[in-house]
Amino acid sequence: MTDTHAPTTLIRIARENGESPHTAELDLGARVRELRKSLGLTLEQASKQAGLARSTLSKIENGQMSPTFEALKKLATGLEISVPQLFTPPENNQVTGRMSVTKSGEGARHLTTTYEHGLLAEGISNKKMLPYSARIHARDMSEFDGWVRHDGEEFLYVLTGVARLYTEFYEPVEMRRGDSAYYDASMGHNLVSVSAEDATVLWVTSLS
Repeated sequence: MTDTHAPTTLIRIARENGESPHTAELDLGARVRELRKSLGLTLEQASKQAGLARSTLSKIENGQMSPTFEALKKLATGLEISVPQLFTPPENNQVTGRMSVTKSGEGARHLTTTYEHGLLAEGISNKKMLPYSARIHARDMSEFDGWVRHDGEEFLYVLTGVARLYTEFYEPVEMRRGDSAYYDASMGHNLVSVSAEDATVLWVTSLS
């Protein structure tokens, strides 16, 4: 399957500015302090809930003491979490407030012989998903050079017209305005228009 028909190129565009993931060493004291503050507890309140001396909790938070397993169990109970969660930083503990608005007709266009893709939310880098609109030019499976397939999962929503979704393991499905499908994108799939006018759809593909 070539890039000219698959959204592989769009996925590459969405990923090319991404940063290499890395795992930072966990600071237990900072993690405990973060959890305590997220519950709105003072040192005094948290130490009472955990059944620990205030000075002990303070030393743990400041990295001046390595807690015993019994102390860890008390901490976890007081902070209303499990012991493993003390050592597991949240994947995203900050509200970034990111937002991108794409007005109708805006967004880079990528034209192929079968689809015309329109990228959405271009202003957001390191996205977890790739949203794009598409006008379906293809009218027959013979117009594709085999199946479209790529990594991730995909959500399809028909905006206008009538389309027929072909997949590798299922019977073709005719889809009209308001119909949607969610599927494994590594499974071969193609979409063709069957209405007089080209169908338009919204596609959202996972990137992680």
